[in-house]
Amino acid sequence: MAQRRFKNQSNQFERKARDAGSPAKYVLRLYITGATPRSSRAVLNLKLLCEEHLNGRYSLEVVDIYQQPERASEGQVIASPTLVKHLPLPLRRFIGDMSDRDKILLGLDLNRDDS
Repeated sequence: MAQRRFKNQSNQFERKARDAGSPAKYVLRLYITGATPRSSRAVLNLKLLCEEHLNGRYSLEVVDIYQQPERASEGQVIASPTLVKHLPLPLRRFIGDMSDRDKILLGLDLNRDDS
């Protein structure tokens, strides 16, 4: 019996999904540890970046792992603050106070002039 070979088409699928016409909806989750200065900076930096580059096409959930520690293990978070981009694929993680805008934009597959 001949073996069938399946070609990995995930890159092609993602490219077609991006080019489908409507801009992608971003699903983001930011894990923080209480009201520390670093956590506050991460929330502020991320909200400013999202409003500037993803206005109206993102959802952001902020999870305080002091209040919900089970969510940290569920999200496989080992450092805080951590941003997890669930959609559009691929899943990506960013650690820190989100102040390196160029790194975040690159990781979110956004150009500086995307709006």
